[in-house]
Amino acid sequence: MEVILAVIIPFLGTSLGAACVFFLKGEIGEKLQKVLSGFAAGVMVAASVWSLLIPAMNMCENMGKLSFVPALIGFLLGMGFLLLMDSVVPHLHVGSDEPEGKKGSKLKRTTMLMFAVTIHNFPEGAACGAILAGVLTGEADVTMAGAIALSLGIAIQNIPEGAIISLPLRSEGYSRFKAFGHGALSGIVEPIGAILAIMLASLVTPVLPYMLAFAAGAMIYVVVEELIPETSRGDHSNLGTIAFAIGFALMMVLDVALG
Repeated sequence: MEVILAVIIPFLGTSLGAACVFFLKGEIGEKLQKVLSGFAAGVMVAASVWSLLIPAMNMCENMGKLSFVPALIGFLLGMGFLLLMDSVVPHLHVGSDEPEGKKGSKLKRTTMLMFAVTIHNFPEGAACGAILAGVLTGEADVTMAGAIALSLGIAIQNIPEGAIISLPLRSEGYSRFKAFGHGALSGIVEPIGAILAIMLASLVTPVLPYMLAFAAGAMIYVVVEELIPETSRGDHSNLGTIAFAIGFALMMVLDVALG
């Protein structure tokens, strides 16, 4: 039951954000977007370090001074994978009118926004799955409480992502329920990514440290590529920086206290 809960919590966060369409009329304001992006970046950086990279290196202590190698390889593969996805899949970042990825796409703006969120949700799901695989196999230095803490942290930062999809759809004439459905659907790749990671780790246990680091690299890519630039968009403000510090501190406390 705890495994199922940890798998679906991030998806519930996205769904909760998408539900904003039922009680908000317009899109999220620029200042609030900066706060949410900064907070999400802090959560993801802290989760990448304490929940993913450190456990990955601890699993390889028998390699001595080379214990960093699996973590390094996995981290770079995660960064490379998201770089490839960003280059191939047509998507649109919040606040931008210029699509990225494959050129010449005829997709709607809201569809490309949804793709952007979906691309970034997959590694988050994989991160949850990798941690859970470590708990289930007993190979990683993590506990079920730590896995749930990671899921909660990701769910918190998923809330604005659901709203980013549903609110623009509502403003374009979609019904509230249809807009909510599209927003929630963007998070469905998270439980899928988690389940795939658990299955892979159960079949090939030695790959687990690489998977943990892969998820960390993918999440750090999202932070550097999208979240940090969003906190600096428009008029200068320290809101994003303050929110980053709060998100980082909260995730660090959750992981250390519960893990």
